[in-house]
Amino acid sequence: MTSSCYISEEFHFPDYCQGSIPDKIGKIDGEVFRQLEGRTTLRFEVAGNSYFLKRHYGIGWGEIFKNLVSFRLPIVSAKNEWQAIYHLETQHVDTMKAVAHGEWGINPAQRFSFIITEDLVNTISLEDLCRPWVDSTPEFTDKQMLLQRVASMAAKMHSSGMNHRDFYLCHFLMDDTPSIAIKDRRISLIDLHRAQIRSGGVPPRWLLKDVAGLFFSAFDIGLTSRDCYRFISHYSGRCWRVELQENGDFWSKVMQKALSLYAKDFNRAPPVFVKRLYR
Repeated sequence: MTSSCYISEEFHFPDYCQGSIPDKIGKIDGEVFRQLEGRTTLRFEVAGNSYFLKRHYGIGWGEIFKNLVSFRLPIVSAKNEWQAIYHLETQHVDTMKAVAHGEWGINPAQRFSFIITEDLVNTISLEDLCRPWVDSTPEFTDKQMLLQRVASMAAKMHSSGMNHRDFYLCHFLMDDTPSIAIKDRRISLIDLHRAQIRSGGVPPRWLLKDVAGLFFSAFDIGLTSRDCYRFISHYSGRCWRVELQENGDFWSKVMQKALSLYAKDFNRAPPVFVKRLYR
């Protein structure tokens, strides 16, 4: 039984893929990027164009119950990412372009689904772009522009009721064309398969997780305390002093969680400037 299926007119399956849509999806071969229980991510080419395919095979009832017991909605198909891409497009937040999606089966533990997105070629993650900043100070205007754009993307996403759940600098991809000024380069948010969308707004728990994850991923790129305050201003849309006066508890929790994540992953403290914030 087909729950849903969409194939863009722009996309054509490789010639070696024959049969029904599920058969074709199962036959697509390419460079495997991630192989997890119940999900495979690979990159393949058709007529000189590069794409990413995520195949979901079902996560089983055990994983579903594990998520539910932890008060998390389980991700049982590629439909979640499909919906997240569409949602970001409506909010004018750049992301991947999906060209195909489908899912088959009623049983959520064994549902087969897929999503195909265009490969964002000639891009660099903000994590890789900003890593040299700790040793080589970037152009002031470039750094402030990137701070503003990331904060704006985060604010648009959260104010629309969506949270990412894997909100790190490595999931922001920027156009890496040298002839284009940094201020004019497209920045796309990727890896949306765990995103959550609600009409009533993002609960504080998930808002905290996203923003703390972003801070955590930026600890080693040479940011200053002033940069953090500028981010807070851009994200909140008002002077950071006013924001901290009214929502200081939230930002204190953000920093505490970010510090905890850093200590857990690296078994050391992050740069000194971070420890001086929000005392």
